[in-house]
Amino acid sequence: MYKLEIELKRGHNLAIRDRGGSSDPYVKFKLAGKEVFRSKTIHKNLNPVWDEKTTLLLDCLSEPLYVKVFDYDFGLQDDFMGSAYLYMESLEQQRTIPVTLVLKDPHHPDEDLGSLELTVNLTPKDSPIEERRDSTTMLLRRSWKRSTKFQQQSTRLSELHRKWQLWRGIVSIALIEGRNLIPMDHNGLSDPYVKFRLGPQKYRSKTVPKTLSPQWREQFDLHLYEESGGVLEITVWDRDTGRRDDFIGRCQLDLSTLAKEQTHHLELPLEESRGYVVLLLTLTATAHVSIADLSVTPLDDPQERTEILKRYSVLKSFSNLKDIGIVQVKVMRAEGLMAADVNGKSDPFCVLELNNDRLLTHTVYKNLNPEWNKVFTFNVKDIHSVLEVTVFDEDRDRSADFLGKVAIPLLYFRNGEQKGYVLKNKELTGTTKGVIYLEVDVIYNTVKAALKTVVPAEQKYIEEEPKVSKHLLQQNFNRVKRCIMVLISYGTYINSCFEWESAQRSIFSFVMFVLVVWNFEIYMLPLALLLLLVWNYFFSSSRDITMEAMFEWEDEEEDKDDKDSEHKGFMDKLYAIQDVFISVQNALDEVASYGERIKNTVNWTVPFLSWLAITALFLATVLLYLIPLRYLVLAWGVNKFTKKLRDPYMIDNNELLDFLSRVPSDVQVMQYRELKVDPGQSPSKRKRTNLS
Repeated sequence: MYKLEIELKRGHNLAIRDRGGSSDPYVKFKLAGKEVFRSKTIHKNLNPVWDEKTTLLLDCLSEPLYVKVFDYDFGLQDDFMGSAYLYMESLEQQRTIPVTLVLKDPHHPDEDLGSLELTVNLTPKDSPIEERRDSTTMLLRRSWKRSTKFQQQSTRLSELHRKWQLWRGIVSIALIEGRNLIPMDHNGLSDPYVKFRLGPQKYRSKTVPKTLSPQWREQFDLHLYEESGGVLEITVWDRDTGRRDDFIGRCQLDLSTLAKEQTHHLELPLEESRGYVVLLLTLTATAHVSIADLSVTPLDDPQERTEILKRYSVLKSFSNLKDIGIVQVKVMRAEGLMAADVNGKSDPFCVLELNNDRLLTHTVYKNLNPEWNKVFTFNVKDIHSVLEVTVFDEDRDRSADFLGKVAIPLLYFRNGEQKGYVLKNKELTGTTKGVIYLEVDVIYNTVKAALKTVVPAEQKYIEEEPKVSKHLLQQNFNRVKRCIMVLISYGTYINSCFEWESAQRSIFSFVMFVLVVWNFEIYMLPLALLLLLVWNYFFSSSRDITMEAMFEWEDEEEDKDDKDSEHKGFMDKLYAIQDVFISVQNALDEVASYGERIKNTVNWTVPFLSWLAITALFLATVLLYLIPLRYLVLAWGVNKFTKKLRDPYMIDNNELLDFLSRVPSDVQVMQYRELKVDPGQSPSKRKRTNLS
């Protein structure tokens, strides 16, 4: 084993890739086909200064380090600016050496692309495990030879990676507003949004159109991996449809200078222009994130389980409202996985995601029936979160191959029950080969979970950019059409009462209309909805609706090959058309989803939410019955008018829409539905049966 310490210092006379005669360069290091380091982006500079350090652990020196430079283009494919190789065998060991790498383009070898200046220090490393415990170096695994010796070594290295991936704290950020930003558009205004970066984590805010003092009012969390903190990078951009977004300014925040467990009100000036960004930032420690073997399962210890149950009992409902509960996931094994390698085997590992929390298992080599036997513990930030478990095949030369995936809401689990889940495709719309066995325990406080239901849900910021899809557009249109047809059918039924198509029904409707109008009180509105929920709870026979027939899915696989020197072939106006299609597509999806969520609340699709709706409607009925309407309207108006005065930094929310956002739409219900395992069929035969 060897330790390679690299300091990326600066670049000289780099290639021009932007229209303004400049570039936004960043550097990637790759080893054995895998990315091991990516620098920060230096905007509008052909002689950038990075001064960034990284340390790599190597198990041989025959593989050169591949260094590539790119020009960052937001929303588009980044432009290739040149590459070079650093050959390890030519380095003198145990000495810091300055290195100058001349950048070249393999397709244009005579083009002058500038150079990079580095310093490297290569030293032998006899004990990687002990030294890794006291460092934050990145562990690099190469040379996956399939002998027993190398498999054992890879298992030890994966254990080190397991320790490295655990975060030690949470950075809670509330993006409040911007002040006095510079205008970037012809109308003297801008359409600003903010991008945050902390290590590999990224978050992008919404765009506020036509303003120099935007009000964002967004809240999100990032993970803190280093005990000493880290550097939070903040950049402000102006959104331009149909062309590249304009850079407004940037600032950096060293988190190690901030006190923990308290909220900091920060007004950060932009370094490269005028203006400020206003934040509320809190650093908190995390207590329930861990990876362990089955022999040290936390909840299997009766004493520890009792302590955890006490922590989330009803008596603790109003202490530390953010600590809702914990979820423990036992990843046992998988059976009948897809063969992804030419030898008819796979090298599977699992990735577990809960909102923006992400952990992974070690890799089991050359096995279609792997056993991981690992226990993962997460904090529960929202009881309506969905646990996603994805199985990948590790590949030394390319990105990992997808083998299968399941997505299960936390409320669907039964504590202590080990179940086999049939793996699905990437879109969660059909089966693929294999079954994964999980055992999940969810312990939470019901009152805290109910209070969290009516505040904005955490947005997943590691999602792919939306793409134009004719099939998805048609599907969303059909969903909206189904919701409208339901309303039309109810309208037709009511109109039939006016038309006296059935004398008996019309007489009954007329009598009910007179009685209700004559005796109407406002409390009858929530009471009617409450009775509808109760009626469906006792008499509805269609809770488990088969929805596969309502959706016709198509698998659309996207090739994501890394083409360094390939230029963009789309005209600017195509991006404007794409934005229009995406807006229509997302609008149809939102309308259809809310219509389906209202229906699924009444249909008891998620009993927790239906019970919560019953509780809220019951309280509303009692309040409207006991208190005159004018006093309630007055209290509501006073609250709305004084909210900004009482808390200038309060993030706006709509309790009803936030509640409905937790109710799954028909698409999500179908995606989360468990598939039955047929023990009499092999996975390949089962797949052929489903296709037929």
